[in-house]
Amino acid sequence: MKKADQKKTGDKINYRLPEYYTNRELSWIKFNERVLLEAQDKTLPLFERIKMLAITASNLDEFFMVRVASLKDMVHAGYAKVDIAGMTAQQQLKAVNKVTHEFVDKQYATYNDSLIPLFSPNGIRLVRHHEDLNAAQAEYVDKYFGEEVYPVLTPMAVDSSRPFPLVRNKTLNIAALVSAKDPGQEEKKKTEFAMVQVPNVLPRLVEIPSEGGREFILLEEIIERNIEKLFLNYNIVCAHPFRVMRNADLSIDEDEAEDLLKEIERQLKRRQWGEVIRLEVEDSINKKLLDIIKTEVHVENEDIYFINGPLDLTFLMKVSGLDGFDNLKIPKWTPQPPKYMPLEYTDIFEEIKKGDILLQHPYESFEPVVNFIRMAARDKDVLAIKMTLYRVSGNSPIIAALAQAAENGKQVSVLVELKARFDEEHNITWARTLEKAGCHVIYGLVGLKTHSKIALVVRREEDGIRRYVHLGTGNYNDSTAKQYTDMGLLTCSSRIGEDATAVFNMLSGYSEPVSWNKLILAPLWLKGQFIYLIDREAENARAGREAHIVAKMNSVCDPDIIEALYKASSAGVKIDLIVRGICSLKVGIPGISENITVRSIVGYFLEHSRIFYFLNDGNEEFYMGSADWMPRNLDRRVEICFPVEKEELREDLRHFLEIELADNVKASVLQSNGDYVRPERRGRRLIDSQKVFEEEARLLAKQRKDIISDRVFVPEMKLDEDETSSNI
Repeated sequence: MKKADQKKTGDKINYRLPEYYTNRELSWIKFNERVLLEAQDKTLPLFERIKMLAITASNLDEFFMVRVASLKDMVHAGYAKVDIAGMTAQQQLKAVNKVTHEFVDKQYATYNDSLIPLFSPNGIRLVRHHEDLNAAQAEYVDKYFGEEVYPVLTPMAVDSSRPFPLVRNKTLNIAALVSAKDPGQEEKKKTEFAMVQVPNVLPRLVEIPSEGGREFILLEEIIERNIEKLFLNYNIVCAHPFRVMRNADLSIDEDEAEDLLKEIERQLKRRQWGEVIRLEVEDSINKKLLDIIKTEVHVENEDIYFINGPLDLTFLMKVSGLDGFDNLKIPKWTPQPPKYMPLEYTDIFEEIKKGDILLQHPYESFEPVVNFIRMAARDKDVLAIKMTLYRVSGNSPIIAALAQAAENGKQVSVLVELKARFDEEHNITWARTLEKAGCHVIYGLVGLKTHSKIALVVRREEDGIRRYVHLGTGNYNDSTAKQYTDMGLLTCSSRIGEDATAVFNMLSGYSEPVSWNKLILAPLWLKGQFIYLIDREAENARAGREAHIVAKMNSVCDPDIIEALYKASSAGVKIDLIVRGICSLKVGIPGISENITVRSIVGYFLEHSRIFYFLNDGNEEFYMGSADWMPRNLDRRVEICFPVEKEELREDLRHFLEIELADNVKASVLQSNGDYVRPERRGRRLIDSQKVFEEEARLLAKQRKDIISDRVFVPEMKLDEDETSSNI
């Protein structure tokens, strides 16, 4: 330890110096840059690259609507407190504006220079400007406009009797300057503003006739080509698309809301009216037209983004989903039968009684979780089902099973988290569906989001009442379970069952047990437990014993946790963090974080599982849960962390973490200067952790003589000798 380099307060090291922390917003942008790297990766099929570019656009939209909006709210309120990196809200906004403008430039450079040139050689063409259509295509487009588009449009002019219309959040619009047709008064013509919203009820990507391959044009180009038909008494001076992003962060006073469901419905409507925090315009936009839009939507110059290409790149997700281009996609992965479940079973409860079952999604099927609820709904011996729902799929089999269970006379209690961001409307619908079926629906605790993933089935058996529990790191969503890497545990441990009952009693009423057996809850004592476990490793290191922490999660930005990690590193604890997204911790600070490594894995699947390992002087402890190391998870949400105690399952988790720490294909490693770089790979075996887990699941399925997915395993990539570790 280099004590000479450490800054102290009195005789103690000050671990809270702002220079020891990275601002969370800037760290998030670094994460989105890592996603953009995937779009730039020439080893990936074209459609996978454009999908990744679409994801960066969707990510950025949400970032602005929530995080940037929150910063603006703080500035408006005169909030002067600095964050853990020593930055005021105003300073954060300035820094975020700078890097996001740079990021958008990188996005469109990737689109224009790296991806679009690959379309034509692969039999696809996207017509950028309607002027580029040939005669046959122009005729088709005009007919399509007249028959399909025109009846849906609502042109809006602005004059003394018609005020500037509401520009709805995230909608694409076409603005125009128009002048009245008056041949005898040319010199007196006055230009006026008009606009039309590009309807989101119609496909944005429109296929047009082509002599070879497949050609497409965007809906806004079709409207712009025919815009004079919307304003028949006017000449069109110019027309350009624009898009606004509004503050969409709901502000709900739960203490004053008599009916939380109705209050959230009311707030959802207000999202369309929130403050404009970003304006996107075509880079060739007419200056007068821009000045009108800028004035009317009340946006500052630094919040205007001049776009060299189509606005809103999320349309690329539709391109990546086009049929008939299998050679441009990574073959779809088929989840394999779970390792700890028989290939065929009739009674899932009997299987759970044989021992705890670990599930690894999406490498293994999510079907056992669905079956757990389905079989409970039909089983005559099941008395009650209780579970939490944060995000579910659009046609959820779990919702259907819960409704059936209530109809079958079982006691069904479901906590539906109405405050799950951008799923509020969706969850309101499900809450009403469950209530109509006879379920007891609750909306959680005042002031807290319920983010825990837990399901409890109470069953009468020959030897008495037995409780079966599923605990997970991800949502009860059968759709995202095919895209997100998550872990789950099925158990009938009596001690976990007692805790599960206590959780639901706490959520539905006011009872909290005096003590807990196995489950660790936030905001009650999860943060304190994590700090205790970290401090215990530090004490072992100071006593000369080997000490090691491995933690995998989505984000790390809680200052108390980071301070504990810094203290443990100073004491000599080896700390390996696998953090997909935000990381406010810095590595390589002399005497502070020299023993800490941080890596981020961004691949085909979204890394989402939370796994925590503590060496504990050889008495290893493994935990999984729903919480990241963020203040919102540890202080403002109901979260559950649980131990994994069966040795066979612990060995699987150990292997999982070892492979992810060895990943040198999709991993990026945090450097002391804040940059993320690919690990050195020259002369080393290339390890893509997600492909390793796929192959292991496939091989196990072969050994069990199950039906094998037809996905082709991609062999290890070979690098040229002169390829550097920082390039893909």
